[in-house]
Amino acid sequence: MNLNWLMGLIVLPTASMLAKKTTAAASGKWWGIATSQQKSNMVLDTQGAPVYSSDYKIQALNKRQRKIVRQHPGSLEVIADSVREAVLECKHQFKSRRWNCPTKVDDRNGNDLFGEILNFGCRETAFVNAITSAAVAHSIARACSDGSMESCSCDYNNNNAIIKEKGEWQWGGCSDNAQFGKTFSKKFVDAGEKGKDLRFLINLHNNEAGRRTIVSEMKHECKCHGMSGSCTIKTCWMRLPTFRKVGEIFKDRFDGASRVAISNSGNRNNGNTVKNLQPSNPSHKPATKRDLVYYEDSPDFCGTGNGRLGEFNTSGRECNATSIGLDGCELMCCGRGYSTEVVTITERCSCTFHWCCEVKCKECSTVKEVNKCL
Repeated sequence: MNLNWLMGLIVLPTASMLAKKTTAAASGKWWGIATSQQKSNMVLDTQGAPVYSSDYKIQALNKRQRKIVRQHPGSLEVIADSVREAVLECKHQFKSRRWNCPTKVDDRNGNDLFGEILNFGCRETAFVNAITSAAVAHSIARACSDGSMESCSCDYNNNNAIIKEKGEWQWGGCSDNAQFGKTFSKKFVDAGEKGKDLRFLINLHNNEAGRRTIVSEMKHECKCHGMSGSCTIKTCWMRLPTFRKVGEIFKDRFDGASRVAISNSGNRNNGNTVKNLQPSNPSHKPATKRDLVYYEDSPDFCGTGNGRLGEFNTSGRECNATSIGLDGCELMCCGRGYSTEVVTITERCSCTFHWCCEVKCKECSTVKEVNKCL
C-alpha cells in the first residue's frame, strides 16, 4: 500500500477545529438556570447527593458550581437573574445589527440559550462571555449590599477614612461589594470552563474582562449633612455602574476587539491569559486585560434559513430604509431587498389628571411605514 497516498487523505485538525470541539460543551451550561422555575437554592438532598428533579435546569451546574451555591445561600436565584439581565442587555445593544443576540426560551441545554453562535470563536461569543460573567459579578455585589445573601454584606473597607476636600467628607454608607462579586464570579463562571486550547484561554480572558470592568467602573456617591441644608459633612460610599453602562462599554470593546493567537512560549504564566495570547497580526498592539478577544471571523448572518446557521437569517427583521448604517435595509437585509407596509398605530395621548383621582386620555393615531427584510 502506498502510505504517502494514504497520508494525503488524512486531514489534520486545525487550531480552529480543535477549539470548536470544546466550544460550548461545558463553558456556558450554567446559563440554563436563567429559565428555571425552581426558586430553591438547595441543589443537594439531605444526604448530600445531587438533586435531579423534573427541573432539568438544576442539572446545568457542575459539581464545583453546586458546591459554591450551597456555600452561599440565596446565590442561585441571584445568578439566574443575572443571566436574564445579561440577555436583555445583549439584545438591547445589538438590536440594530444583523446578529441581534437571538436566544431560545425552550432550551434543553444552557448552551442553547445563545444558539449556534457559540460554535464560533468570534466577537459575538466574546461579548456573550464577558457580559454574562460581568452580570454575575454585578448582581452578586448588589445582593451583598441589599441583604439578599447571608454570606456577604456591604463593603465597609473605606468607612474609617476621612478626607478633607472642600470641607470634610467621610466614608459611612453601604458600598456595593464589588470585590466579593468579582471573586464569586471568577470561582463560579470559570468553574464551567474546560480544556487547554485557544478557545479555553479566550473564554477565561473574556470572563475576566467582564469582571474587571465592573470593579474599574465603580464610582463614589455622597449624601450631604448639615444645618439648614448646608453640606458641611458628606457621607460617601462606592456604587456599581448601571448595567446599561456596562453594556455600552462592552459594545465599544466589541467593535474594537482584538484577534489573537496562542503564544508560542508554551507557558501558562500562572493563569495570566494576556501573556498566553498574542495578536494574530504582529503589527497590532497586544490586548489589555479588559479588552475582548477572539480568534476567528464572525458569520455574515445572512443565512438562508436552512442548516445549522439558519437562525442567523435576517428575513422578517425591521430595518431603516433611510439609513446607510448597519440598521439600514441594504446592509440588514443582505441585499435581498425589503417590503414596506403602512400601519396605523393608536396610542393614548393628551392625558390629564382630574381631581380626585382619575387620569383621562385621548386616543391618537399615527401612520407609520414599517420596512422588513425579505
